[in-house]
Order: sequence, then C-alpha cells, then structure tokens
Amino acid sequence: MASQHRQRPSMQQLIRQRSRAGFVGRGAERAAFRANFDLPPEDERHRFLFHVHGNAGVGKTFLVREWEQAARERGALTAYVDENVGSVPEAMAALARQLDPQGKRFRELDRLLAAHRERRHEAEAGATTEAVPPTGTAPDGPGAPSPGSLAVARAGLVGLGMVPVAGAFAGAVDPSQLAFVADRLRAGLTSRLRSPEDVRLVLSPESVLTPVFLDELAGVAAEVPWTVLFLDTYERTGPLLDGWLHEVVTTDRHGALPANVVVVTAGQQPFDLARWGGLADFVADVPLGPFTEAEARGLLADKGIVAEPAVAEVLRLSGGLPLLVSTLAEQRPAGPDAVDDPGATAVERFLKWEHDPVRRAAALAGALPRRLDLDVFRVAVDCPPGDADILFGWLRGRPFLDDRGDRTRYHDLVRGPMLRLQRRNAPRDWTAHHERLAAAFARWSDEEAAGLDRPDAVWDHEPWRALRLERTYHLLCARPTAALPAALAELVQACRWRTEGQRWARALEEAGEAADADALRDWGRRLREALADEASGVSGAMDVILSGTVADRACRAGAHGLRGRELRAAEEYGRAVAEFERAVELAPETAWLHYGLAVTHRLGGDYEAALNALDRADALSPNDVLIAVERGETCRNAGRFAEAEAHFDRGVALDPADNTALTGRAVCRHALGRRTEALSDFDHALTLRPDDLWARVRRARLRRELADEEGAFADLDHAAALAPDSAWVASERGDAYRLAGRFAEAVAELGRAITLNPAYPSALASRGAARFELGDREGALSDIDHALALRPDYPWAEHVRGRVLLGRG
Repeated sequence: MASQHRQRPSMQQLIRQRSRAGFVGRGAERAAFRANFDLPPEDERHRFLFHVHGNAGVGKTFLVREWEQAARERGALTAYVDENVGSVPEAMAALARQLDPQGKRFRELDRLLAAHRERRHEAEAGATTEAVPPTGTAPDGPGAPSPGSLAVARAGLVGLGMVPVAGAFAGAVDPSQLAFVADRLRAGLTSRLRSPEDVRLVLSPESVLTPVFLDELAGVAAEVPWTVLFLDTYERTGPLLDGWLHEVVTTDRHGALPANVVVVTAGQQPFDLARWGGLADFVADVPLGPFTEAEARGLLADKGIVAEPAVAEVLRLSGGLPLLVSTLAEQRPAGPDAVDDPGATAVERFLKWEHDPVRRAAALAGALPRRLDLDVFRVAVDCPPGDADILFGWLRGRPFLDDRGDRTRYHDLVRGPMLRLQRRNAPRDWTAHHERLAAAFARWSDEEAAGLDRPDAVWDHEPWRALRLERTYHLLCARPTAALPAALAELVQACRWRTEGQRWARALEEAGEAADADALRDWGRRLREALADEASGVSGAMDVILSGTVADRACRAGAHGLRGRELRAAEEYGRAVAEFERAVELAPETAWLHYGLAVTHRLGGDYEAALNALDRADALSPNDVLIAVERGETCRNAGRFAEAEAHFDRGVALDPADNTALTGRAVCRHALGRRTEALSDFDHALTLRPDDLWARVRRARLRRELADEEGAFADLDHAAALAPDSAWVASERGDAYRLAGRFAEAVAELGRAITLNPAYPSALASRGAARFELGDREGALSDIDHALALRPDYPWAEHVRGRVLLGRG
C-alpha cells in the first residue's frame, strides 16, 4: 500500500502540471481530452477524433499544445503537422519522422517517399507516352506497345493532368477512339516510369503510401498505450488532408488504423457535415470562442493581475480573445490607465510594457521574415551574433510567438500590425531590411545549389526551393513593382512542378499584404485561385500571366511552354505545337522548350519534326540524357530501330544506370533480331532495378522466343506479384499461356485482365482465340465481336473472327 502511495503524484505536482507554461482556462476541454485516455477504444464513450475550431486568436494552437503534453504524460507517442505540409505524402513523412526519430520503423515508407519524389520529377521532366504502332501490329509482336487501361486512365491520369476531367470524357469522342488513346497514354506512362507502382506513385501516391504508413504505424502503436496525431491549422491543410483522413478513419481501403490512435484536428471552420456528419458518435467537436470571464480572470490572476480596475479594463478591451488577454496579461498592468486601448497602435498594445529599446526593435525586426530561426533572426536584427542569440531566446518566450522548437512564427494578429508600423514609419529602412534578408536567403540558396550535381537540379531540391522562395518574398516586400517580373518568371518555373506554383502564388499575395501593394496582392490572389483547380490550374495560371503586360519574354516563353504541355496532355496536339512554337520564338535558347516541342510532335505522329526539335535541344544541352532517350523513343516509335539503338547507346553512355535507356535499347535490339544482346540489356536493367515492370515483361517476350518458357513465366509471375491489379500484366501473362497451348489457364488469366479493364480489345481478342481452341465457339465469337466494337480497325481480331466463322461452317 505504501508503494502505491509513493507512485501517485503529490498535490504540489498536480498543481504545477495544471498551471504548466502559464496555461489557464479551457478546463472543460482539457478535462474531456484527458478523460478520453481513461476509456478503452472499445468503450462507446471513447472518441477517436477531436476537432477544435474557432476564429483566429481564440487559442486553438495553445490548446493543442496543452493536449499534446497531456497525451505524453499518459505515455502516448505524439506527432504534429500544420500548414507547412503541402500534400498527403508530405504529411505522412512529417508524422513518421516524429513518431520514429531514429528512422528505424518507417523504412518502407521512407523508401517509397523517396521513390515518389524521384518518379514525380521524372514524369514532370518530360516523361510522356509512347506512340502506338501502325495498324496491323500483332498484340504480342516485338514492336507493339503494352495495352493500357481505360479505367486507370480515367481515374488516374486526371491527377497528373495528362487527361482533363472534361473534354474527351464528356462524350465528345467516340468510345473506341477514347479507348485507343487512353491505352496509348497508359502504355507510354508505364514505359517511362518502368512499373505500375511508379505510375501509381505519380498519379495516386496515397494509394501506394497509405497502406505502408498504416502498417508501419501499427507496429509503432503496438508498443505504446496511445498514439496521438495532431493536424493543426486545418483551415489550410484540410483541403489537402480531409478526404484522405476521412477515408483512412472510416474505410479499410488502405488497411487497418490501430484502435489506440487518436487524431486531433484544429482549424477555423467546423468539420464538413456532408463528409463527417454521420460520425458524431466517434468525433468530439470542440468549438472555441473567447474566454469566459472566469477563464480570463483566472489567467490574469495567474499573472498576478488581481486589481479589479485593471482586470475589468483588460476584460473590456480584449473582448475575452485569449491571445489579447494573454498578451496584455504578460505586461502586468497595475491599473486601468496602463491597459492600452486596442484602437491605438497594435504594436504599442503588445510592447508598451517592454521599455528596453533594443528588445522592442528586436521584436519588430523579428516580424519581417515569415518564419524565424536563429540564423534568420541574426540577419533581421543586424547586431553582433552573441547579442542576437540572447535576444532570440527572449523573443521566443513572448506570448505572441508560436515556438515549436526548430521554427518560430508570429501570430498573424501581431505580425500584421508590426509590419504596418515599420513600413509606415520608416519606408527606407523597410526596403533596406528586406533587401538584407533577401541577400541572406540568396547566399544560402547558392550554398545549397553548390552541392548539387548539375545546375538544373535546383528546382528538384526542396531546401533550395524553400530558400529561393523566401528570397523572392523579401525582394517583393522591398520593391514590389521592380521585383514582380522576376517573381512571375520563378512562379512559371515552379509550376513545372505543379504543386510548387501555389507556394509562389501565396508568397506573392502575402508580400502584397505586407507591402500594401494592391497590384502585387491582386496578382497573388488571381494566381492562387487559378492554381487551386487541380485539373486546369497550371493552364489557368499561365492564362493569368499571359493576359498581363508585366511578364518579360523569358517568362512569357515559359508560360506558353507550360500551356503547350497541358494541351499536349489533353491530346490537343495542334494547339500544343502552336504554343511551343510561340515559346521557342520568344526564347530560342531554352532547351526544355525545344524538348517539349519534340515530344508533342512525336505524340502527334510527326517524327521528322520531333527529331528536328531535338536537334536544337541537343545543341543547347548536349549532355542531357532525357534528350538522348527521347530521340531514341522517337526513332523507335517511327520503326527506325537501328537509329533508335544508337541514341539509346548514347543515353546509356551519359547515364549507365538509366533503366529507360537500357530497356529502350534492349527493345530495339530485340526488334533487330539481336536477341543475345537484347537479353543482356534486359538483364542489366533488371539487376539495377528488379521492379522495372516494362523491362521484366519485355524480357518475358524475348525469353519465350528463345524457347525459355520457364524463364518467361518466371518473369511474368514476378510482374504479376509486383502489379497484381495490372490489366496489362494479366493480359501479357494470359497471352503467354495461349501461345504455350495452355488454353484453360489463358482463358482464366485473360478473364482477370478483362475484369480489371472491361474495355481491353487485345485481351478480349486473345481470350476469344483461346476459347476457340477449347471449342467454345459462341464464347469466342462474343469476345471477338466485343473487341471489334471497341476497336473496329483491329486486323488480328478480324482474323480470329474469320477462323471462328469458318469453324462454324
């Protein structure tokens, strides 16, 4: 009994915990959250999700931080994300890093995240679809493309922007033509990205990453009583995360979410009832408003402010808004005259009781950057490093800063007035301070770039992008009109990475607010609104840029190029060519524009024009493996296999580990009848990357021709294990069974392919041929007729139909 008494906390410990960090108020909310840990997940009273919501300044983040500490006291693992994550993959990465700081438990997720970033860059850097071979090519012939999936194209390629939501899918295109085009898109993406998993990592990364995240989260959660995930500033992250979170919580589509996980979201808006309304029994809705009078008085008393006149004045002027109550309480006013009127200068309201001019100046200077760390603060205050370090320690303790360790941020209600005061009182100092910060971020970004292999890799390097963006923000704050053209040019470059464009647009808008520059603010708003549309965002943003007169020639060239890329993805090749031609006219020395024009010509079937454009791209960027490989692809699709092989040779010489170049060369050598060399290339490619699906399936075709049936089926079985939901792999495997005379197995596997993609002409035709061999002539004729309805110009299907009709007499 005595030992039990010793284990219980003392009254003094409990009092200290309850008053930790000066947190006063929200007693009911804190108690409800703590009590939830006393209820097992099986208890109907247990809540799996808490949603805190209320207007800015009501203390949502303060409450979340208190809950975070309370959870840790109950032995919980915790992880926190806010608006600094820009996508679901980024959110999973941030949560995993905090739940497992040693990097030992989320290894598979880390691997897939790295692959996601790499594959996404490859796709954005110019990976496009292969051309379809001429009419009459056999479905299993050496040069035939692997058939794609219309269903996947419809559901997935929209996410990459390769197929628009409207247009082709609105019914304006004949269904058989649509299937033909979608197959080509799917095949090309597969060949470029090597495996269906890579394609899904680009098109639908959540579907690949979430099951792994949940599986590895389960391993971590099994070792602790509770795991709590905090998603703050949900008014910004919700549009990105809400659908994913709802799916993870309410369905088992991605796997099981451990029952001892609690999720906390905090934002300005209540949950969307259309999505979450049916889950009231599992979600705790926590609306926050101003402090009650009792809570406000409790906070003031905790700060030693008990004189009634001063308390009454704080209550009156703050309106109970927790941020203002806390900030005013920090100053410990002795009487009502010491409580400033909120209608007066806001900065004086927050700093009136700080009489040290150095500290006051440091607080103002610290508001200039959007995010603070010690390095940035040293530049902002422009004082000796030792003094800056002391001031930074003091500043991080102010109630108007949100300090989460490695980054510190002013609350918007405080930062805005501080910026307005500095801009209005000392406009020249305002310009000088921002230019000094811009120079520092430029220096840091140059240091990041110096460690990269090649100059054009900077846009693929997140640390460089983040530093470059802050440099741009401060230049815009310093000189809005003069810096705008260069900022727009950077935004165009950022839009080549799609999601990055929104960050640049927000920076423009925020700089417009900080500098009180209406034109800049309007540019940022219009670009942000355009980019919010996932399907047409990039095109819309380029329309905004090209409709104005601010952008210079290089910027306008890039905008035309991106507009051409989006039109090409929508298969409007004529308009896309016109956009790229306008782009290269404005900026003839830009290699990626000539490359984009070449890809567009190739997809439109004009191979000579594509090669001419590649000549110019190659002259401008002579050692670019992408250009060499694209030249090989163009020649291969034109049926010029010997020339294609030479270009793939060059690609391999530039990058011996480039699987696309190796596999492309292997396909050419196979087509040229040099099977031994082709097999060597396939082997090499698969040694470098065993999950390269394109190489594995094409090696299976080659092994079949070499009478290595066992090896061929080993490759196809491996491919099926890598991509069990791939209609293409199932069709290839089924066709191999048919050619091996294993007709019953062929019918079963081809049937699986058709189940995965009902609009699959070659799978239908192959199953019809296998059914014919089994004596099922009616079933065979049904499959062939269906295939011809989808693809009327299908000679092999016509041939099989003729055999079936002859067999019927």
